[in-house]
Amino acid sequence: MQVYYDRDADLSVLKGKKVAVLGYGSQGHAHANNLRDSGVEVVVGLRRGSNSWPKAEKAGLKVAETAEAAASADIVMILLPDELQGDAYEKEIKPGLKNGNYLAFGHGFNIHFKRIVPPAGVNVFMVAPKGPGHLVRSEYQKGRGVPCLLAVHQDPSGNTKNIGLAYGSALGGARAAVIETTFKDETETDLFGEQSVLCGGLCELIQAGYETLVNAGYPPEMAYFECVHEVKLIVDLIYEGGLTNMRYSISNTAEYGDLTRGKRVIGPEVREAMQQILKDIQSGKFAEEWINEYKCGMPHFTELRKEAANHPLEKVGDGLRAMMPWLAQNRLVDKSRN
Repeated sequence: MQVYYDRDADLSVLKGKKVAVLGYGSQGHAHANNLRDSGVEVVVGLRRGSNSWPKAEKAGLKVAETAEAAASADIVMILLPDELQGDAYEKEIKPGLKNGNYLAFGHGFNIHFKRIVPPAGVNVFMVAPKGPGHLVRSEYQKGRGVPCLLAVHQDPSGNTKNIGLAYGSALGGARAAVIETTFKDETETDLFGEQSVLCGGLCELIQAGYETLVNAGYPPEMAYFECVHEVKLIVDLIYEGGLTNMRYSISNTAEYGDLTRGKRVIGPEVREAMQQILKDIQSGKFAEEWINEYKCGMPHFTELRKEAANHPLEKVGDGLRAMMPWLAQNRLVDKSRN
């Protein structure tokens, strides 16, 4: 595994090159602002009338319609939602691509599953931060960085890796580490992590713990603190120094309960489910399911999202967080800005 840092990157290779960042969501706003603050010429590409247009302008960024931004740039970073990228590429990006241009991605989904197939004369790379965009931005502003993955899919110009590494450095990723990988490995591990641990697994675990305590007659507020609020405190310890660091910090009682009961919760059935989830990702079954859901208007997704937002722990959490007003200060996610 090859790992790179700022000392390995040459930002001068980006001099005279314009970067079009397509999309201004979580990742898009971070890429555009970080690159601009690193001295890179940036234009944000959005559809006319997008709610993000005034947000990008307010941040001092140049904004243009997607097709215009893409055609004017040397490096086109596509940070639109995965399900929108294929159509946007065919209609708004591909017509303006020229041989020698660089087509870039923050996630390998559409290249790996061949939803986008670039011309042979176009360089293709990926710089994928290993964290949400709001963290990519906030860590950069603190003089730190979120580690990134770097992959090259096509390299007709012979310098795509250097361009990608410079991009990762300008993004702030090389302050931590830029790790070389492939589109395949990034895509499959990223989807697996999201579905089985970071989002799907964790959210279900939190809800199940909350429901178990409430159904047993304990106050919802106590259940929230135990199964939701304290997750961050534990994860911060893990983030800082791994599982052993966390176990050093907790009580002996908590550690013994962890080591003797954890495998009852995450037993053979869960591990088998994880293996099946990985197989569905590797085979392309999940990608096909998700794209078909999008093409049908996302009825199932919309219903699931509504159901999750109405879970009782969300209402309890609103009340408890209001008792801690400092949580609303300097928020990572501020919908008025990003």
